Amino acid sequence: MIDFKFRPDNYFSEGTNSVLLVRLHYPESQWGEQISIYAHEIDRMIHLEAVDFYGNDYMLYPSKVDEPMNLEDLIYLIEGMQVNQDSWEGKMELVLDGIPEASSSFYPELEKYFSEKRKNFGLD
Repeated sequence: MIDFKFRPDNYFSEGTNSVLLVRLHYPESQWGEQISIYAHEIDRMIHLEAVDFYGNDYMLYPSKVDEPMNLEDLIYLIEGMQVNQDSWEGKMELVLDGIPEASSSFYPELEKYFSEKRKNFGLD
């Protein structure tokens, strides 16, 4: 059983204020999009940023938190992530089809959650 209330103690080690939080891959999307979600510590807040190869702007909710998220909140963040269509000018238009494959060194059960969800929808 997945522990949706799991929360890492911290994202950052001494001397580190930026980490790769989650790596996502959308194999069903036209281009097989890969998106990385980073956490940056700025002014005692954790700012979240999604980055892809094409330089698209992603809307994340929340975009900043004051402590590490629990697994449930991280899943909501991933599933609610959207490409900001107002910033598409000159960039590759993406459609995030399907359910992502996910991995995170901070949330070991994230991969299992999305793997099970993909299986339930017949994607694996």
